[in-house]
Amino acid sequence: MSVLVLGTTALDSIKTPQRENPRLLGGSASHAAVAASFVAPVGLVGVVGTDFPSACWRLYERHGIDLRGLQRMDGKTFHWAGEYMADMNQRRTLKTELGVLEKFSPVLPPDYRATPYVLLANISPALQLQVLEQMRRPRFVVADTMDLWINIALQDLLKLLKRIDALVLNDSEAQSLTKTDNLRIALERIHRMGPRWVIIKKGSHGSMLSGPDGLFLAPAYPLHKVVDPTGAGDSFVGGLVGWLASNKGGVARNIRRAVIFGSVVASFCCEGFGLQRTDRLTLSEIEKRMSELERMCRF
Repeated sequence: MSVLVLGTTALDSIKTPQRENPRLLGGSASHAAVAASFVAPVGLVGVVGTDFPSACWRLYERHGIDLRGLQRMDGKTFHWAGEYMADMNQRRTLKTELGVLEKFSPVLPPDYRATPYVLLANISPALQLQVLEQMRRPRFVVADTMDLWINIALQDLLKLLKRIDALVLNDSEAQSLTKTDNLRIALERIHRMGPRWVIIKKGSHGSMLSGPDGLFLAPAYPLHKVVDPTGAGDSFVGGLVGWLASNKGGVARNIRRAVIFGSVVASFCCEGFGLQRTDRLTLSEIEKRMSELERMCRF
């Protein structure tokens, strides 16, 4: 196993101006693990309740995801409900039910602890630290975070930043964490907090990578239609880590192309509700779209 993914495993109820879909498989770990699985063997660490559908287990299995780190507890699976506005860049949370996630304490199977690439997908920094403390000298650790943790768990987040190689967050979260509206200054401040690489997600405007080689600006693939952007950011970071784990030569050599790979997988995620499009996706489709994006950017 090359990649360990910790995060939420959820049932999402998603409403858009076009339609409503209740209780779809979602969560940061689900989207990230499936995205990484196209190019690397993945183990998932999370928790579900007794109501977790067998069809969701089968989806993980179709993608070869190792589920020994996925706990099943008495109670309800984490449930999130949200509604998107007309432009799909704005959404509001309608309901959050933590269920078994509230009592989750990750315990890694022994062989998980030597996994070289670790993705701490979006979940509380306390749980991210708990998993990191069980690892045996991973080669590369990436953490994703969000505004909620910046607001209510800042001290745990700052501890985490000292122990990871790369941080992924969106532009407003970077500004909130660093108390500046200038993204260049925000990147510099985050580097001083610990991470050698920082990736800022900008949704339909692409992403920014900052590292030892300077800045890299990656576009998003332009879609004709966005069906549901839920999980796109998680798919992005999952694809990124999967690419790094599957290519030789080290992180510095591969991380820019990893960002492009993640961006392309995220674009497919937006073409269906939940994991519906990503589940049907093939590596050849990803490679074709990567080539298209490369041609668009060449000058």
